[in-house]
Amino acid sequence: MVRLPLTPEQLERGQRLGALLRRARGDRSMLGVALDAGVSHETLRKIESGRIATPSFPTIAALAEVLGLSLDEVWAEVTRRDSLVS
Repeated sequence: MVRLPLTPEQLERGQRLGALLRRARGDRSMLGVALDAGVSHETLRKIESGRIATPSFPTIAALAEVLGLSLDEVWAEVTRRDSLVS
């Protein structure tokens, strides 16, 4: 299966998601959050850096739960239309 390149909008949403997760994680270690969410440290690192711009829903749901974010908050952040702020 060939994966189509991501659009600029998808890439921007991925950057927004990564920034939101970094802010929500605060001073908590990346490893601790990843373990609590049941994802690999490397996966969380790639999501936070925007390298995985379209992570799976279960991954986002698990991270949101661990970080105390509602899925509504996550959706609102990644779909807002103003300029990206990191």
